[in-house]
Amino acid sequence: MKQSLRVVLLALFLIGMMQPLFAQVGITVSFGPPALPVYEQPVCPEDGFLWTPGYWAYDDDDGYYWVPGTWVAAPQPGYLWTPAWWGWENGGFLFHEGYWATEVGFYGGINYGFGYFGTGFGGGRWDGGVFRYNTAVFNVNTTVIHNTYIDRTVVVNNTENRVSYNGGEGGITARPTAQEERVGSMQHLPPVAAQTQHIQAAHSNPQLRASANQGKPPIAATARAGAFSGKEVVAAKEAGAPYHAAPARGATEPANTRGGTMPANTSGRAPENPGNENRPNTATHASELQEHQPATPASTGNAKLDQKYQQQQAKLAAKQNQEHQKLQKQQEQEDQKAAKANNAAQKQQVEQRHQQQTQQLEQRHTQQQQQLQTRQAPRAPSRPH
Repeated sequence: MKQSLRVVLLALFLIGMMQPLFAQVGITVSFGPPALPVYEQPVCPEDGFLWTPGYWAYDDDDGYYWVPGTWVAAPQPGYLWTPAWWGWENGGFLFHEGYWATEVGFYGGINYGFGYFGTGFGGGRWDGGVFRYNTAVFNVNTTVIHNTYIDRTVVVNNTENRVSYNGGEGGITARPTAQEERVGSMQHLPPVAAQTQHIQAAHSNPQLRASANQGKPPIAATARAGAFSGKEVVAAKEAGAPYHAAPARGATEPANTRGGTMPANTSGRAPENPGNENRPNTATHASELQEHQPATPASTGNAKLDQKYQQQQAKLAAKQNQEHQKLQKQQEQEDQKAAKANNAAQKQQVEQRHQQQTQQLEQRHTQQQQQLQTRQAPRAPSRPH
């Protein structure tokens, strides 16, 4: 009986780890990202590489910084990339991380160009285990890569709109279609290791900060992930729109939606996620995750209730840290087995699985924190009729 119970619990745990997440939210920022810069696409370096558009990421200390567009090998045949995007939700701009799936899902209706014109994907298609490139939108050397075709019907000539976010004042008004919602509920794969390293390299490059390049990054796109120098690096031709500096910290920032203002905090984030400051969203292993700290709930004016809410926050943080430790121990054991096997392909598979497990765990923890904060939010007093 006990053995059967263990099997059931293990199955439920694995199912929970494999649950797809449509709203892959990383951080919340109180002001929107700059416009998308204008740049050309570098030549595809190898057959089987897919284009991942550039976008603005955010850091508490450095503000928005540009992650250059780049070519990346798909994690496995049949998978396509859904780009990351920013969207106005619950009083702030929320970041939705990109993912790999067998179809392209919703990416905010943002026109990234190069096959990603706001809805779907027109850059090519998988034919068996081979990717066929649409040279009407992709820069491919057809003397080297022969599995190509031309389809100009997918091109959307909307070059004037360089808006980089969905919702809020001046943002894209697109909403996900039924098909895109279905794709969002499918099983996803997180960014591969090359993409994670690419993001980290962009984050550490001061030239890519919007405050330094004024919305016109000197490295707008690269032929290979993480390769930020050489003749294959493409600079932006121009900024997508006049650049406006971020609001000063500690000042009152105008909300990016009609009506009202939202006070800034010292991190530059909206105050929805006080317990998740500086949480990484590109970790490869559980050992790289920061320890969860109990969030401080907003005061309700009831001392006993505030104490109860604080205890709930502490209990959630302790439980999440235990899950970190459990996954870390499991991954370390699997790494040791892969090292003994001395098989490069097996090591890569283990690495990708660990990255998926880690990011899904942290995404689930973020959702748990947001749900708890929503339940603990002070209720507005009811007005008399």
